[in-house]
Amino acid sequence: MPEMTMVEAIHDALALEMARDERMLIMGEDVGHLGGVFRATDGLQQRFTSKRVIDTPLAESVIVGSAYGLAVAGFVPVVEIQFLGFTQNAFHQICQQVARSRFRTRGTHPVQMTIRTPFGGNVRTPEFHSDSMEAIFAQSTGLKIVMPSTAHDAKGLLLEAIRDPDPVMFFEPLRGYRLTRDDVPAGDYTVPFGKLRTIREGTDVTIVTWSASVPIAEAAAEALAEEGISAHVVDLRTLVPLDEAGLVEAVERTGRCVVLHEGPATAGFGAEVIALLQEQAFYSLEAPLKRVTAPDVPYPMPAIEHFYIPDADKVVRAVHEVLGD
Repeated sequence: MPEMTMVEAIHDALALEMARDERMLIMGEDVGHLGGVFRATDGLQQRFTSKRVIDTPLAESVIVGSAYGLAVAGFVPVVEIQFLGFTQNAFHQICQQVARSRFRTRGTHPVQMTIRTPFGGNVRTPEFHSDSMEAIFAQSTGLKIVMPSTAHDAKGLLLEAIRDPDPVMFFEPLRGYRLTRDDVPAGDYTVPFGKLRTIREGTDVTIVTWSASVPIAEAAAEALAEEGISAHVVDLRTLVPLDEAGLVEAVERTGRCVVLHEGPATAGFGAEVIALLQEQAFYSLEAPLKRVTAPDVPYPMPAIEHFYIPDADKVVRAVHEVLGD
């Protein structure tokens, strides 16, 4: 089994599916001749021609709107938006058109398309490049929200996303593109939606997280283990659909929970996780649930972003609070 970085795994998935399904198209700014701003589509235009790997204008609404029309016509577009913050320029197309097409047309025009886009901080990007906005799209009913944290999951989940009959938002952790490296099967495989991944078994507290925040949770669990505290760590992998049963089971086994994510606290997806646990795991809880998130302020300039993004120390302090230390 070869070892790959996350961006290599994503490239592998795209190439495999392009070869398997002639209906698949790749669209986005610089995805063809340049091979994508992060080289996720490197060499694919040369292999599959400019009719299938299409360089678009710098206009996110045009990219998504065009892909929507192609999907309704029977193609399978995979759109690359260079950074998640830029999806706001296509908000109407994504949330009012793409997401609602199956419902609006009574099932006659489903939209089989995937929108790939990176997000997340600690890489010193300019404004609008690092925002973690998954909660906004989780509220747009009709979209599936996928957030891998490993190269293995990135490939398997992306293949699952492209083949899904409904639209999928596929969020890729920016700092994980080349820092994340693990074993990835060379052939065709998928990772099912709605099934969380247990990263670490534990008995004292459950840490719930996803995507870019997974390495932070792992570092916190290591630090807690040195103190004799056993943390159970889970990666949701997909927010929509959410593995509700797996999430409840993970928290019931410890009775205590800290939810970690990189987006702001207010109305972040962590609030949805906590609401679900209050409804379905209340009688198993031994302490109030706790969130570790970014503050409710705009994403800061690169030089001070490390004050904004949650780190392992903040997670450790939150765990001590729920343990009553």
